[in-house]
Amino acid sequence: MLHVAVVGSGPSGVYTAQSLVEQSRVPDVRVDVLDRLPCPYGLVRYGVAPDHEKIKSLQNSLRTVLEHERITFLGHVQVGGDGLPPERLSELYHAVVYCVGAATDRGLGIPGEDLPGSHSATEFVSWYSAHPDAAANSFALQARSAVVIGVGNVAVDVARILSRGAEELRPTDVPHPALGTLAGSRVREVHMAGRRGPSQARFTTKELRELGGLPGARVVVDGAELARDPAYAPVGAPADSPVPLPAVVRRNIEVLRGWADAPATGPDPMRTIHLRFFLRPVELLERDGRVAGVRFARTAPDGSGGIQDTGAYEEIGAQLVLRAVGYRGLPLPGLPFDPARGTVPHLAGRVLRDGVPSPGEYVAGWIKRGPTGVIGSNRPCAKETVASLLDDAPLLEARPSAPDPVAALRAWGLRPVEWDGWLSIERAEAALGQSLGRGPVKIPDWTGLLQAAHGDRR
Repeated sequence: MLHVAVVGSGPSGVYTAQSLVEQSRVPDVRVDVLDRLPCPYGLVRYGVAPDHEKIKSLQNSLRTVLEHERITFLGHVQVGGDGLPPERLSELYHAVVYCVGAATDRGLGIPGEDLPGSHSATEFVSWYSAHPDAAANSFALQARSAVVIGVGNVAVDVARILSRGAEELRPTDVPHPALGTLAGSRVREVHMAGRRGPSQARFTTKELRELGGLPGARVVVDGAELARDPAYAPVGAPADSPVPLPAVVRRNIEVLRGWADAPATGPDPMRTIHLRFFLRPVELLERDGRVAGVRFARTAPDGSGGIQDTGAYEEIGAQLVLRAVGYRGLPLPGLPFDPARGTVPHLAGRVLRDGVPSPGEYVAGWIKRGPTGVIGSNRPCAKETVASLLDDAPLLEARPSAPDPVAALRAWGLRPVEWDGWLSIERAEAALGQSLGRGPVKIPDWTGLLQAAHGDRR
């Protein structure tokens, strides 16, 4: 038997566990999937916007994997930091695969970034997703104008949630306090800005189009900013780019062109979403000790695929700034770390210590390759790592391991939340939603989650 620990129960961790139990090269592989949180699914539970039911339904397929007879879920087990050291975890298993993702945001590195009213997108997403680490009631949303810095799918999610009415979110699992705050939001103007042009934006067409379907909201695009992009061309005219554009870029530009050309008719919207391009943030402005706006440098294409400053500046007033410029991995104490890439050094998934593969240690997902790709990108990434692990199986089987790792964890003072505990949390969230006249509603705090996990064994 080969007993493997997978640290992290998001898509990369679950796909790694699935690849291990579905392969036929090494018989009787057993997998324990550990997570710091008492709930599984990672960013599918705590990162996908609540109004994206189709993507959130991916939990059903992840659930099927975690219910496999040779897979055990162990929540509320922290590895590294104040938790279990990686070297101690390695004493319990033949191999450990770290799938811990990229847990923090990239910073802007500009003056004023830490002003009150300036937040990372992850903070905002964690708040409306009921992550137990999120600060309760941290977003008053008394701002009239908000700036979202970034033009990826996370930025689009944030802009959409700011612009969507609370009643539209009521059928979702948004925590009740956040729903009440969103209902009282005074935000009327949302500006989403990127330093490059639309052809280099990272959002998908589906996400982009959703902005145009929000009741009571209008999308405004500056046609002059579109025209600065070498990939943009009027209908019927050839684009300046000599390289064929990816299909998603062509579709995005057509959607943006439609909004730029649309006449401003009809009643005044409740909220207006401004999509801005070629604006590089250089400073967050302050008034009365809080953020009051963003100063941008106007950029333009440099002819080589990059951008350059034009010498012009623009200021956009805002009482709320959300930074969505990408994720970054954090070092896990006890594992090597490449600070430039924000990843663990590896060779085909094998952790490298001083350039040499470390026996029994592997990585998969964003901590392996960086925060790139979509959810499905984790499948081939996991399979590559598992292939390396299986190649090493003869050596791994000779390593010592614990006959009962769960018992060892409990002996060390940990109290893992097993699958029955997670099912108890699900029941508690269903009951909470029913008491509020809603569907299942997430429990947003550690105390409530752990009480539900350990206190309900029906």
